[in-house]
Order: sequence, then C-alpha cells, then structure tokens
Amino acid sequence: MLRFKTARLNIRNVEESDFDALLRIYNRKKNMQYVSDGNYRWAKKELVAKYRKFNQHIKDGYGIFAVELKDTNQIIGEAGLFNSFDDLSVLELGYIIDSAFWQQGYGTEICQALIDYAFSTLKTEQLIARMYAANHASVLVSEKCGMKRVKNGFASDGQEFLEYAIKC
Repeated sequence: MLRFKTARLNIRNVEESDFDALLRIYNRKKNMQYVSDGNYRWAKKELVAKYRKFNQHIKDGYGIFAVELKDTNQIIGEAGLFNSFDDLSVLELGYIIDSAFWQQGYGTEICQALIDYAFSTLKTEQLIARMYAANHASVLVSEKCGMKRVKNGFASDGQEFLEYAIKC
C-alpha cells in the first residue's frame, strides 16, 4: 500500500519481496553506523521479526515503510514513524538510506514527507527525531525540515545524542 509520495520517491508498506533488498542495506556497515547499536550483521529472519514488531499497528498508519525510487522501483531504504512515547500525538521519525544514495537530497525529501504525512494524515501533534551528534547529515536534515534541537545527552554506549522536535 502506498502511504505517500515525494517528487522522486514512493513510500509504501513493506512487502515480503522487499526483504532481500532491505537486508543488503542493513548488512552494510556504513549504512548502519548511526543506527542505534550499529549492528550490521542481520539475518533475514531477524529483519522480518523487526518489521513484524514495529508494524503491528501499520493499519493505523505508522510503522516502518519501504522507500523506493519512483522511476525504477528500486528500494533505497526505509522510513518510519514510531510510537516511542506511548502517545500517538507524539511520534518519533527515522529513516535509513543506502549509502549509495547519500548526499542527493533523499534524506530531506523523506524527512519532510514524514512530517507532512504525520501532521496531515495521522493528525500527530509533535514529531521527535533522535540521532547521534556525530551524524551530521541527519542533524542538517532535521534543521532543514524545521525541527529544533530540544535535548542532548549521552547514550548508554557513551556517544552524545541529540533530540529534535517539531510541532504541528
């Protein structure tokens, strides 16, 4: 099911046939260096289990979606809205893009589309984005999309993290 489009991308529900492409993305160290624990050694069954867990409420409009190029239908990553705060008026956004597609504006396109979708379709009141401070690209994307830094601290692994927010 198509959730929303951007100028160059389709963001849609993940299908069984997407897992091989997503697994290749998840198993590249560079792609995963700023994602939670940085794990880049995924088995397909682990990835499927992750998607099942986070997509339990996909019918409600939030979860992890596939990101594909409109022109070729190639999967280049994922985009997600998460109920991290047990309050559907506040969702967390996140995305992973294959490094072959970095520095081409896709992060900004995805982030802005998630913001628009969450506010207009899901009627979310606030979105949060959390990232490691060393992830300069995501910091810039958050700021380009109108998000403001609201918090910083240190994760359990000792790395500095930042939290950005935007309200409807």
